[in-house]
Amino acid sequence: MKHTESLNEFRLGVCYYPEHWPEELWEDDFRRMRELGFSVVRVAEFAWSIFEPEEGSFQFGLFDRALDLAHKHGLKVIIGTPTATPPAWLTHRYPEVLNVTQDGVTLHHGLRRHYNYSSPKYRELSAVIVRRMAEHYKNHPAVIGWQIDNEFNCEISEFYSPADHDAFREWCRSKYGTLDKLNDAWGTVFWSQTYTGWEQVFLPRPTPAHKQPNPHQALDEKRFISDNTISYAGEQAAILREVAPHHWITTNGLFGHLDSHRMNDDLLDFFSYDSYPQFSSIYYDRNEENPLADRSWSQTLGAVRSISPNFCIMEQQAGPGGWVNRMDMPSPKPGQMRLWTYQSIAHGANMVLYFRWRTAAFGNEIYWHGINDYHNRPNRRVREAGQIGAELASAGNRIASTRYTADIALLRDYDNEWDGEYDVWHGPFSWQSGKAWFKALTRRHIPSDTLYVRKSTTIEDLKRYKVLVYPHPAIMRDETAALLEQYTREGGIVIFGCRTGYKDERGHCYMRPFPGAAAGLSGISVEEFTMVKGTREATFMEWDGDDAVTTPADSFNDVLLPESDSVEVVARYASDYYAGKPAVTRNKFGEGEAWYFGAVFNEVSAGRIIERLGLMSPTADWLTLPEQVELAIRQDDAASFCFLLNFSEQPAEITLREEKTDLLTGRKLSGAVTLEGFGVVVLS
Repeated sequence: MKHTESLNEFRLGVCYYPEHWPEELWEDDFRRMRELGFSVVRVAEFAWSIFEPEEGSFQFGLFDRALDLAHKHGLKVIIGTPTATPPAWLTHRYPEVLNVTQDGVTLHHGLRRHYNYSSPKYRELSAVIVRRMAEHYKNHPAVIGWQIDNEFNCEISEFYSPADHDAFREWCRSKYGTLDKLNDAWGTVFWSQTYTGWEQVFLPRPTPAHKQPNPHQALDEKRFISDNTISYAGEQAAILREVAPHHWITTNGLFGHLDSHRMNDDLLDFFSYDSYPQFSSIYYDRNEENPLADRSWSQTLGAVRSISPNFCIMEQQAGPGGWVNRMDMPSPKPGQMRLWTYQSIAHGANMVLYFRWRTAAFGNEIYWHGINDYHNRPNRRVREAGQIGAELASAGNRIASTRYTADIALLRDYDNEWDGEYDVWHGPFSWQSGKAWFKALTRRHIPSDTLYVRKSTTIEDLKRYKVLVYPHPAIMRDETAALLEQYTREGGIVIFGCRTGYKDERGHCYMRPFPGAAAGLSGISVEEFTMVKGTREATFMEWDGDDAVTTPADSFNDVLLPESDSVEVVARYASDYYAGKPAVTRNKFGEGEAWYFGAVFNEVSAGRIIERLGLMSPTADWLTLPEQVELAIRQDDAASFCFLLNFSEQPAEITLREEKTDLLTGRKLSGAVTLEGFGVVVLS
C-alpha cells in the first residue's frame, strides 16, 4: 500500500555518515542540526561492510547508537539500503556479481556500483541484507522511510556480465516468444543477421564498425536494462513493504536507461532526486549560446516533477563539489545555496536534504563539500542553512499542500531518448530543441512542465495543458498519434519539429510519407529533407506577416508540402535550393491546431511561435519581471504562491501592481521592489 500522505509535511534535513566520524562528535552534530531547523537525516546507503562485515555476521551497534541519539534530538531518519556498495568479502568470494564492460573487462572492487543486477547471487545477498536491516529497524521510533540503493545507473548504465547476457536472452524470449518475431523486430534479414537459435542472442557486443550494433537490438537493450533495474529494485521494495509496511519507500535517481516513471508507479511512494545545479554549466552549457547556467536546472526538476508531482531532494548542493580527479565545481556564492534550495521547492520538492553535513576527510569525495567544513567551525554555508531553516519553519507546511502549475508542457518519451542515443538523425536534436523552448518560455516568465508520453498516458493527462511541444518524436505509435489528434480536436495546440513520426516502436521506418504517424494531424508531408552540415551551410527561414523576420533553420531541414486546405504556411525557407518552400506550417484541426516546424528549434524560433500564439506570463497583469528572474507558481484550491528567483548576482528590479506578502519574511510588497542578487521572494 502506498503512503500517499508521506510528503504532506515539509521537512528540511541533511545526509549524515556516522561511520565516518568519531562517536564523540555525533551528539553535537545532531544538536546543531536541530538548531538550524533540520528535522530529518539520511544514513547508511554505503554502509554494507558496517552492517555485515563478514558473510552472515550482522552488526547493528554503531547505527543503533547513532539512531538513538538522532531520536533523542528529535530527528527523523531515512535509511538507505546499502546495495550500491557491496563489500570486499562479497566481490572477492563471488566475482560473478561484478559488472563487465562490452569489451569483456571486469570492473573490480574499489569505487562503487561495481555490480550487475542480473547475478542471482547478488540478488540473493541483497535480499538478505535488506531483510535483516528492515527487521532490525522496523520499529525504531526515529525511522520514517527507506531509500532503495543509491542512484541506480549512476556511474554506469550498461551491463555485460555473463549473467546479463543470460538475462537479456530470457527477456527477449519473454517479449517476443519466437525467434521469427525477434528477427522481424530487429530486422535481422539485413546483413544476414538472422538468428536460428536462442543461444545465439546476446546483448550488443563489439562489432567491426566501431562497436556499432544493430540499432533495433540496441533499443531493446535499453528497454531490458530498465526492466532489469526495476526488477532488482522491486525485490528490495517487496521486502520493505512486507517487513516495515508503515514506512515509506523512495529512491534517488534520474539516470540513464531507466524508466523512472514506471519504477515510481510500481515500487515507490514518491521519487527522490539529487540536485546539483552547477552540473548545468560544467557538463551542459560549455558550447551553448546565451546559457541559463544553474537556472537550467529548473528544466531538469521539471522532469523529476513529471515522475512525482511532489518529490524529495535527497541531496541538495551545499558547497563546492568534486571528487579527487573530476567534477571540480566552484563554491556557491553567498545566497546561491538558498537560491538553489528554493529552486527545488518551487518546482515541487516537499523534502530537501543537503549533501552533506560535513565534508569527508578521506575517500574520493574529499572535495564534495558539505555545510560544515573539515574543521567543524561555523562558516557562511552554516549561517545560510540556518536562515533557510528559520524561514521554512513557518512557511514550509503552507507550501507543502500545493503543486507546481503550468499551461504548457514539453513532451518527451523513453523510446526516443534511448533510440536517439545511437540514431544521430534525431537523437541530438531533442535536447537542443527542449532547451531552446525552455529558455524562450522561462525568460518570458511562462512556467512549463515536462510530460513523458507513455502507453498509459490519457487524454486527461494532456488536457491539463493548453499547449504541447513535442520537438522530434521520430518514434511515434499510431495510438500516440490518435491521442494527440483527440487532444487537438478538442481545442489543444500541439507543436512538432523536424524528424517527427516516421518510426514505429521497433525503430523501423514507416513505409508512409513523412511525418508518418503524425501526417494526418499535421496536414502536411515532407517533400524532402537534409542535414544542415558539410556541404549544406547554415540555412534560414522567413516568417510571413507584416513584421516578417528571418530566423535560423538549425541542423536539419524538412521541406514541407501542405496536403490539406486547412494548412497555413507560417514561414518559408529563405536560403539554399529550397528557398521559398514551406518551412513552418499551422494546421487547423477540430477546435485546435497542429504546428510543424521543419528544423531544430532555437530560442529565437521558439520565441516566434510563442508570440504568434499570444502566450503570456500568468502574472503579466500585475507583475513585471526582468529576464534574469525566474517565475514558478505552486498552488492548490486554497492558496497560490509565486516564487521569484533571481539567478543573477546583481540586484533585480521588479514591479508589483498589486500588494502581495512575502511568505518567507511576512513583508508587504508593492510598487517597485529590489530583489537582491541571488535573492528569493515567495509572493502570496
